[in-house]
Formats: sequence, C-alpha cells, structure tokens
Amino acid sequence: MTQVADYVLQRLTAWGVQRVYGYPGDGINGMLGAFDRAQGKPEFIQTRHEEMAAFMACAHAKFTGEVGCCTATSGPGAVHLLNGLYDARLDHQPVVAVIGQQKRLSLGAHYQQEIDLEVLFADVSEYCQMVSHPAQARHVIDRAFKTALTTRGVATIIIPSDVQEEDAQPSPPKMHGSVFSSVGWSRPRVLPDPDELRKAADILNEGSKVAMLVGQGAATAQKEVAEVAELLGAGVAKALLGREVLPDDLPFVTGPIGLLGSKPSDNMIRNCDTFFMIGSSFPYSEWLPDEGQAKGVEIDIDGRMIGIRYPMDAHLVGDSKETLRALIPLLHRKEDRKWREQIEKDVREWNDLVDRWAGQHFEGTINPQAVAAELSPRLPDHCILTADSGSGTNWWARNLRLRQGMRASLSGTLATMGPGTPYAIAARFAYPDRPVIAFVGDGAFQMNGMNEMITVKRYMDRLSSRAAPFIFCVFNNHDLNQVTWEQRAMAGDPKYPASQEIPDVPYAAYAQLLGLKGIVCDDPGKIGEAWDQALASDRPVVLEFKVDNEIAPIPPHIMKSQGMKAAKAALHDPEKTGITAKGVRQKLTEYAEHLPGRGEK
Repeated sequence: MTQVADYVLQRLTAWGVQRVYGYPGDGINGMLGAFDRAQGKPEFIQTRHEEMAAFMACAHAKFTGEVGCCTATSGPGAVHLLNGLYDARLDHQPVVAVIGQQKRLSLGAHYQQEIDLEVLFADVSEYCQMVSHPAQARHVIDRAFKTALTTRGVATIIIPSDVQEEDAQPSPPKMHGSVFSSVGWSRPRVLPDPDELRKAADILNEGSKVAMLVGQGAATAQKEVAEVAELLGAGVAKALLGREVLPDDLPFVTGPIGLLGSKPSDNMIRNCDTFFMIGSSFPYSEWLPDEGQAKGVEIDIDGRMIGIRYPMDAHLVGDSKETLRALIPLLHRKEDRKWREQIEKDVREWNDLVDRWAGQHFEGTINPQAVAAELSPRLPDHCILTADSGSGTNWWARNLRLRQGMRASLSGTLATMGPGTPYAIAARFAYPDRPVIAFVGDGAFQMNGMNEMITVKRYMDRLSSRAAPFIFCVFNNHDLNQVTWEQRAMAGDPKYPASQEIPDVPYAAYAQLLGLKGIVCDDPGKIGEAWDQALASDRPVVLEFKVDNEIAPIPPHIMKSQGMKAAKAALHDPEKTGITAKGVRQKLTEYAEHLPGRGEK
C-alpha cells in the first residue's frame, strides 16, 4: 500500500518538481524512505545545512521560473530553513517547503523537538498548513503550489511523522468535508486600467528628461523596456535584482543604482523630470528623485507594492511585459535627444573611470576591482552569475558588464550573507551545460560556503564540465569588509578589529583537499591568467584572490553626513593611512582628464 509520504512525492512530481533540496532527520524518516522508493522522481539533493537547502530552492525559482522545493526535519531542522525562506519571501519567489513534525499524539506535550511550526512559519509563508489526515495531503499540496505561484511567495506544508507513514488516500471519501483538488495553474494576463494607462502615457510624453529604473519584475520584458527607452529618449538604471533585464553594452543602460551604483545612474536620477519605475521595489529614497522633483509612473504586478517607494502620479498595476505592450502605442518618440545624448556620454565616461579605478595598483596588493574587471571581457556566453552580500558585491555590480543571454542574481531585499554559493549550486543543477560563476567574500565563505564545497564534491560527476566552467571566486581580505566600511560611513566609527577581522584560511587548498580545483592568486599581474586557468578547468574551481581591504566602495556621490562620519572614523582607524591614501588616489582619478599622466598606474 502506498504511504502518504510516497503520495506526497508523486504529487510534487505532478507539479513539475524534479529535485528537492534538504537534509535528513527523524522527523522526515517517512519522507526519506519515500525518496528512496521514488528512484529520483523527484530527486533528493543533500545539502550540508537546511538553510542552504532553502537558498537553493529560492535560487531554483529565480533562475527557472518554476517552484523551488526544500525539505527539513521537525524542530531544529525546520528552524534552519527560515533564513533561506525569508530570502524567497522578500524577493517574491515561489518556494514550497515540506517539513516534518512530531507524531500527532505527542503534540502539546512539550515533547522533544516539538515546536509550533504553524506559528513559526506564519510570517514567512503565504500559506502554512499541517496535514493531520491522509486524505488532506492532496488538497494541501495543491493549494500550496497554487498559492506559491499566485503570490510569488512561500508555502509551507507540515506533515507529522506518523501521518507520513499512514496509508495514502489519493481520492478522499465522497462525503461532507472532503475536498477534491487538481494539479494545474496558469499565469494570468494582468493589465492596468485603460484610463490609468492613458494617464501614464500623457505624463511620459510630456516629460523631457525621463529616467527609468527596472527590477526583476521587468525580466521578461526586455524587448519592451528597450523600445520604451528608445521612444522616450530615456536612460535605464537597474536595481541589483534587475541586472539581467538589459545587457550592459546598450549605450543608454546606466548600470546599478544606489550606494553600489554608478555615476550615470545617479546623475540621471538627480536631474530627471519624469521617473518611470518598472518591476522594482528599490527601497533607498536617498537615491531616488527628491519628492516633487519628478512626475512618477510605476508598473508593478502587486498592487500592494505600487507607489510605496516614490509618490507616483500614475499607478499601473499589471504585468510589466503586458503593460508595456499596451503602453507603447500611446507613446510619442521624443525628437529632442539631448537628454539621451548626455546619458550616453555619462555612461562612456563612467565605464572609462571604472576601468581606470580597476587598473590602479597599490603596493603590490590586488585591487579587488581588477578581479571583476579582468573577468568581465572573459565572461562566457550565457553564463549565470551569483553574488553574496559584501564588498565584493560592489565590484560584481559595477565592473561586470553583462551581455545578452547572461543571467545574474543575489539576495536582493533580505541582503543576507550566505546565498552566493548555494545559488550557484542550484543554478548548476538546473542548467548543467551553462557556465556558473559565484562572487563570494571570505566572511560568507567561512560562514557556510566552505561546507557547501562538500556538496559540490558529493555531486562532482554532475557538476563538472570543461565546456561549462563552475567557479567560486573568493575575495580573501581577512575582513568583514562591507560592514567595516558601513561602520565608517554610517556610524562614524573606526574599524573594530575584534568584530571585523577574520582568520586567514587557505580556501583553494581546502578545495584541493576535497578533490576540486584550487587556484590562489596574490599577484596583481596574474589576475587574468588565474581567470583563464579557472575558466579552462574541467572540475569545479575555488579561485582565491588575496585582495586589498582598504579599497573603498566609493558611492556615486558622497553625502555630507556620510563624508563627515567617514572623516571622523578615519581619525582613529587602525588602517587610516592606507584608506586615506588609496581613497584620495581613487577619487582623484575622476578628474584625471585634467591632470598630467591620465590613467597612470
């Protein structure tokens, strides 16, 4: 007789799930036996930690558009899932978590590993339900998937261990209280109100300096975004989750926005008279137009998110692609292209400046900007790029120039440490023939990335390919560098070594110990050679760069309060000599056109 656990996996498969990321425990013993009997349909992928399983499920959703799926045991295993599930919730990704629970008869007895999981997962989940009867499994699973897809959020299924082992009831008895559900969902066409659409068109047509900001919600509307930008003579800035919406080689793409952003994005936003936001919830108001400066138009599929970042004049609740298609016939091509020409000039000058920043050498240490700059022209076609949260994210955002067909993502809204490595692993499982490259700081790699190299080792035969490189680039600077700079600029405090300095670990040697390829580069003149070696490897690679921790991620413009706090911090900073000299030299590079020896290294 089929058990409930077997039926659950059959239903997951019917919903298109091919792999479930997780870690074992006795709270899901019934599920583990069912995975064994299922013979890979779906497949159980063993991670080193449940948090990594949830990150991988989120990444699967981000890179495939499908529902990501993870599993964990009761109690502590379930708790470990939360951070990765919050990453999915805040970045609006459909993920279903299947979690074990103690036997029904012990619930409420303060039993070992008994946690009120429905309360614990209530906030992170759009739908959270415990299966307390075998006949309930069918409609709980179906509703979980329908909810995750519809809300682009997390759904949690809790199954007590004794229910997992009971006889399945795929078809409930035909009686009062029974529910008969089906597998299936279709993406709706979501279009805004026609009057609001005309209102938006009038605003965009009247504006003479249109700035566009796109996020991941515009990912399927690449052609339409480019056409609108051309009609309006606008530039397009990209939130980090929207990096793949348009390639960076388009002359009007101004790149990232915000603290990690570019000068052309900043100039465009500060001088625009019309602000057009598409599929983004970029939260930092200090990097958006001043209130009253610009008329605003926004497209978002979620009416709860419309007009909550900037006071908009037209609120288009709808799918980005469908809405832009309806909007385009109402737009007039702007004949005056001075605004666009200035944007394109700013982009050219910024790209030149970033290249010059990356080309500077400091006393033989590796400039971290150069690590990304040397990779950028070497990026393989159709590669997938992931990033962790840290100072390396600055260089990932600024120095890597994506081409058509490349994919890129990171933890956008939660901005947690830890997802860069599991994102890359999930991307590789989903697309085994595509190159995958992760940018990870040494702090995040120590936190959990090193452990997941054991996962890479376990599945080495499937994750290796000479034709498709698989690289974990580790920025080794012995410093939790992003927080160090935040302490200086936001709190006005000097670096606090007790919290910020971390041990120097031989990451590449560790990789070699596991049978992976390990490469160390500590020579500024051999960065490109190290990348070439990694890109040619037929095994997964840990590529360790020993980089300078005193290179500041200079914002597009330095706000007065931050400048004053940074200056105050520098008075007593243990690295004040280095950060001052290198910061001044980088800043002076902006004016190198007017100085002798331009571009000198």
